[in-house]
Amino acid sequence: MLKIIGINLPENKKVLYGLTNIYGIGIKIANKIIKDLKIPSNLKIFELKDSKIKQIKEYLLNLKIEGDLKSFNRLNIKRLIEINNYKGQRHQKKLPVRGQRTKTNAKTRRELKQKTFKPNKNKFNYDNEKNKNQRKNEKITKKFKNK
Repeated sequence: MLKIIGINLPENKKVLYGLTNIYGIGIKIANKIIKDLKIPSNLKIFELKDSKIKQIKEYLLNLKIEGDLKSFNRLNIKRLIEINNYKGQRHQKKLPVRGQRTKTNAKTRRELKQKTFKPNKNKFNYDNEKNKNQRKNEKITKKFKNK
């Protein structure tokens, strides 16, 4: 495992796909890094020379990745909540922000609401039991009267 800026990169992958293990680097940025540093696209991570590894580390220091990017995103969300705009309110309520429907979907984004226990009223209502017995008796008497 090659360690770049505290992140382990798998040695058996190509450099392009190995760099995507770093938070904040996708295929596009990884491709740009490879082109800027003139690294062959079919090269695997374990085949990189020390000079190229050093160049990659220096290049990554100029980008917002990992902790910097996460804190930047967190501060942006906090700012939206503080200025109390619509997106901030949606973040605060833990609902989808970008206009998605919430009636049937968004189960991962919505907070689970706790169900309160309500006893079944019919089970414990003795008057209801008496009424059922009376209705049964009335049906039985009607059958005998018709015969």
